[in-house]
Amino acid sequence: MKEVGKIWMNGKLVPFKDAKVHVLTHALHYSTSIFEGIRCYDTPSGSAIFRLPEHVDRLFKSAKLYSMKMQFSKKIISDAIVKTVQAGGLKESYIRPLAYYGYGTMGLTPTTNKVDVSISCWEWKMGESKAGKFSGAKCKVSSWTKIDSRSQPMQAKAASNYANAALARMEALENGYDEAIMLNYHGKVAEGSAENIFVIKDDIIQTPPLSAGGLEGITRDSIIRIIEKNGGFVIEQDLDRDDLYNADEIFMTGTAAEIKSVTQIDKVKIGSGKMGSITKALQKSFTDVVMGKDERFLPWLTFI
Repeated sequence: MKEVGKIWMNGKLVPFKDAKVHVLTHALHYSTSIFEGIRCYDTPSGSAIFRLPEHVDRLFKSAKLYSMKMQFSKKIISDAIVKTVQAGGLKESYIRPLAYYGYGTMGLTPTTNKVDVSISCWEWKMGESKAGKFSGAKCKVSSWTKIDSRSQPMQAKAASNYANAALARMEALENGYDEAIMLNYHGKVAEGSAENIFVIKDDIIQTPPLSAGGLEGITRDSIIRIIEKNGGFVIEQDLDRDDLYNADEIFMTGTAAEIKSVTQIDKVKIGSGKMGSITKALQKSFTDVVMGKDERFLPWLTFI
């Protein structure tokens, strides 16, 4: 990673290389941390953070679900995100706010420890999200079952949830695929390892309900609202593996992924095996929104 700018830690901007935690930090041992992934885009009108208030709201929702007493207000965190991006000097970046139980008392119970907060940003590179942006991603239905709210709160964007997702992602990559698709305990489609999923059949767009175990994705919400604003609709309903194989088009959404096409699942070609017209149109619509070209959604951009 290229070390650019500074990292905000508990109220102070510190040099990138000095942003360190103790080896006995509680979150390092027990995965007691929550985070957000946020994008800053280089628009024709200047750098703009996409849906900043919604990301900060979700961070605090995650904190509540993990009994974290945040020492900073939403306004302070929002302002700190802007300051961190400005300190980095990057026109386009990926932003990572992180709240975690810090160094103090060791043992399973985290609540005796202070909740520390850091905010980092780094140069955005397409990386893992490249597959599916142009030619279509190949996905594997994972052998790992998606954990659900019987185990831990799935609407918290918590580090612990992503251990499950990382296993699915590694399995997919090791078997020659680009991404994993995870089923829940009932065998219904939940989401990708780090993205929500949409299925198109006979021009009808469907996505699993949040009760299937997927995260309440901000890009997911954005796409649904863009579709509705353009006169369409999305049906939220449980989907089976068969629905994936029989789809005309499939796409995934996420902060990193934005909108990426899926053209193969397991050994099954999806539709024509190429990115579909609806997916391509939604990619353009979303790009117009994040670049400030669609005035209807300008309130989603925080210019810095």
